[in-house]
Amino acid sequence: MASVYDFSAVALDGEPVSFDRFRGQALLIVNTASKCGFTGQYAGLETLHRQFADQPFEVLGFPCNQFGNQEPGLADEIATFCSTNYEVSFPLFDKVEVNGPNRHPLYAWLTSQKRGFLGSKAIRWNFTKFLTDREGRVVARYSPQTEPSAIQADIEKLI
Repeated sequence: MASVYDFSAVALDGEPVSFDRFRGQALLIVNTASKCGFTGQYAGLETLHRQFADQPFEVLGFPCNQFGNQEPGLADEIATFCSTNYEVSFPLFDKVEVNGPNRHPLYAWLTSQKRGFLGSKAIRWNFTKFLTDREGRVVARYSPQTEPSAIQADIEKLI
């Protein structure tokens, strides 16, 4: 795969989504969870989504249950939780695995492009973030501890 735009995923509502629809946009791709100590970052992600709504930028959320069973819900439960508690309006996708033999191909590619702590490809926890430029290349990887607001300046450089 040459860029993030070559991938696809299933949206939380069950519809397949080709990432080609995001071509020309910078993307912030995040593995999320509803019962995590970092779950409050949904608010910051939504703030970025709204702040840059008229710019070539999009936040994409990928619920994941691989870390401490912190995303046990079904798609409709995840959607309700996110909209009710954080008014999330950015695209959310069906639950994925981000590590191991069943990891989503997007995450296999993302982790091959930018390594994490001590050069590891593995995602260490929920709310790991990847930023792609408008050509679909991964330009940065952020730890779960990185608040979405801390990424704002990097996004502004790309759009």
